[in-house]
Amino acid sequence: MDITKLKLFCTLANTLHFGRAAAACHVSPSTVSRSIKQLEEDLGTSLFERDNRSVVLTHEGQSFLFFAREVLQQWDTYQESLLAHADQLRGQLSIYCSVTASYSFLFDILTEFRVSHPGIAIKLHTGDPAQSIERVLAGNEDIAIAAKPEKLPAGISFKLIARSPLIFIAPRDDETWQPPAASAQHFWQRIPMIISEEGLARERLDSWFAEQQIRPNIYAEVKGNEAIVSMVSLGFGVGVLPKIVLDNSPLADRVQPLHHQPDLGPYDLGICVMEKRLKSPIISAFWQQLPIEDLTPKE
Repeated sequence: MDITKLKLFCTLANTLHFGRAAAACHVSPSTVSRSIKQLEEDLGTSLFERDNRSVVLTHEGQSFLFFAREVLQQWDTYQESLLAHADQLRGQLSIYCSVTASYSFLFDILTEFRVSHPGIAIKLHTGDPAQSIERVLAGNEDIAIAAKPEKLPAGISFKLIARSPLIFIAPRDDETWQPPAASAQHFWQRIPMIISEEGLARERLDSWFAEQQIRPNIYAEVKGNEAIVSMVSLGFGVGVLPKIVLDNSPLADRVQPLHHQPDLGPYDLGICVMEKRLKSPIISAFWQQLPIEDLTPKE
């Protein structure tokens, strides 16, 4: 199996656009098209349904995507193992995290790693933290900073780096946004809410509303916690987010935590990776360097 063709296939499967896939792989669109056609001929099946307007994976293409990602990961691990006995590890490490996590944790984590392994290039992607674990599972990233779900998916290793409570915030200096009590049903049913589209915070909030028999007034659903602070600061409603996001926000002085905070439980942040990828010398070196967070209450 041609590794280059597999990489082109995976890139096209991610972008679903021949031009963007070609640009990402630094080849011409005709090269991508020709490689995909050759793959389909070798496999005897269509991997994509395509016309002038769209490119969509077929059922066989979706199945082949899992195979291709597995082969590429094994190939990367093997190549890295050949360099493991060299004086210095060389290669690339792909990391995914939110914007807040990138400047809250990555500086400390990567400073020592870069000193120890200057030959490893860091490829950083930022985005919605709710997608972190999915991107690792899909093979799009080597490492991700993610909130620990109630149950970790099979095959994922997780190392805790911080714990942050989930808090409710409102526009500053306006007491009309403050509930008389944490579970005041009439308040929560009328107040506009700005919440995440998905992720741990959304799951916890939905569960709390259900327990309190509250039908929330959802004003907006957003991707990324940083946008919640922005919308709350503009007076659009009450938001829910990890406290660490508020602590690091440039808009922190324009919002205020609610006086009565419903308890949504801890928000555990950590590094996640596919267990099988820990065989990679590069990923193993990164993983072993991570400190073990001690969250035992101090007496």
